[in-house]
Amino acid sequence: MAGGVGSRFWPKSRNNFPKQFIDILGLGKSLLQLTYERFLKVCPPENIYVLTNDQYIGVIADQIPSLDIDNIIAEPSRNNTAPCIAYASFKIANLNPNAKIVVAPSDHLIIDETTFLKKVQTALEFVESNDALLTLGINPSRPDTGYGYIKYDKQAGGEIYKVVKFLEKPDSEKAKKFVDSGEYLWNAGIFIWSVDSILNALKKYSSDLYALFFIGTEYYNTPEEKGFIAKNYPLSPKISIDYAIMEVADNVHTIPGEFGWSDLGTWASLYEVMDKDESNNVFTGFSASLPGTENCMIQLPKEKVAIIKGLSNYIIVDDGKVLLIYPKQQEQEIKDVSKGVVALCGVEFS
Repeated sequence: MAGGVGSRFWPKSRNNFPKQFIDILGLGKSLLQLTYERFLKVCPPENIYVLTNDQYIGVIADQIPSLDIDNIIAEPSRNNTAPCIAYASFKIANLNPNAKIVVAPSDHLIIDETTFLKKVQTALEFVESNDALLTLGINPSRPDTGYGYIKYDKQAGGEIYKVVKFLEKPDSEKAKKFVDSGEYLWNAGIFIWSVDSILNALKKYSSDLYALFFIGTEYYNTPEEKGFIAKNYPLSPKISIDYAIMEVADNVHTIPGEFGWSDLGTWASLYEVMDKDESNNVFTGFSASLPGTENCMIQLPKEKVAIIKGLSNYIIVDDGKVLLIYPKQQEQEIKDVSKGVVALCGVEFS
């Protein structure tokens, strides 16, 4: 899935070039490119599809030139994750009714790919013979309020567990209780299932969404598909796969894991995984003098020199058009701040 706008990474991530297309880790590759290469170890390139908004088709084609243009599944409107997964599932079912599917965001970090791929393989083997909707869960390292949580039947033992409940992002007090109990995982948003299981779940728990895409069965993978989607996709409900399916289905399972995962959803989450100097600053740019500055996330243009004195726990991002200086503890506000800039200036700074 590569259709989001990454608004919490503003001003680096913009509507016309969001974070999945940015080399935000400084590795010379975008997050999308890293994700594509990761899944080449799971299946051949012809079986990898990128779900995105139609405005990003050209960017994706440029970044992954080996990807067949027909493997870019473009949505004409942003209606959240359930409609794009439903669309892709019907399209894949038309090609292979026995397909097994891994749904993964394109903008996540996986440090320990070996362990991750083993978990994915275990999941694929499980859904091969079980009617199950499986999600990879992350053992929480802190009471983070930015993630959804999964309560699972830990007492059952083994490697695959029944999910008791999906929970939305909690407040700090609840998050602490979740982590202290040892009964909860972070929801990584990485799902594994058979195409038959997900279509059955859509039919049972989200019948309107199922019906909308079912009527186009004869059009998938034909020249008529684009016209059908252009007309009908915008009519789909704007709902996440968590709300539409995972929170209500009774056949949800999870595999807990530790493989160096981060959703890189915020500047602070990027700060956590980056190398730091002796004052715990993360700096990207040409050069900087940082006397008395500590625990800061600093991203500057490659040609810019900065002198920053006496700041602690701040996010500092200069993308050439916008300068952001914001307390790390209040970074959840950045998404709304970006909207305020548009309202104030009348431009999107895209």
